[in-house]
Amino acid sequence: MILSDKQILAEIEKGTIVIEPYNPECLGTNSYDVHLGRYLATYKDRELDVKKHNKLIHFQIPEEGFLLVPGTLYLGVTKEYTETHAHIPFLEGKSSTGRLGIDIHATAGKGDVGFCNTWTLEISVSQPVRVYAGMPIGQLIYFVVDGEIGVKYSDKKSAKYNARTIKPVESMMWKNFEKV
Repeated sequence: MILSDKQILAEIEKGTIVIEPYNPECLGTNSYDVHLGRYLATYKDRELDVKKHNKLIHFQIPEEGFLLVPGTLYLGVTKEYTETHAHIPFLEGKSSTGRLGIDIHATAGKGDVGFCNTWTLEISVSQPVRVYAGMPIGQLIYFVVDGEIGVKYSDKKSAKYNARTIKPVESMMWKNFEKV
């Protein structure tokens, strides 16, 4: 079951959903619109290795926007910091961005109960398109959890993306190989 606008508001009031900054105009019928933060990143090396720490080059989106080009993976970040303590958050693209050929995530649209951070976006485009900091980029949808949660993401020792940030975060897949 997906939360409605009234249910999202009730959960915000209870503190089980946190959205900072919160703007009532961004609340849809059953979702909340999120915006592109001011930072993008690309990987330093063109060839990536899942067993290695692949370094990022971060840069700020200039006032005149930034032109995304096909064939490059850009990591972006939401302007909004969110916390979800009792529901499963899903980040989906907006139809307006999709109609411009902008994909905001390759595979990581689902968050975990207990996820507390900004959302790193895996942005790719089908043709060149200029983007701007603060533009609407996606929408959060909240699903009800059926059953008790054993350990929230924020409490997991193995969680790799808990450090609060305003910049995109690279893949931490390489940490999985440190334990092998």
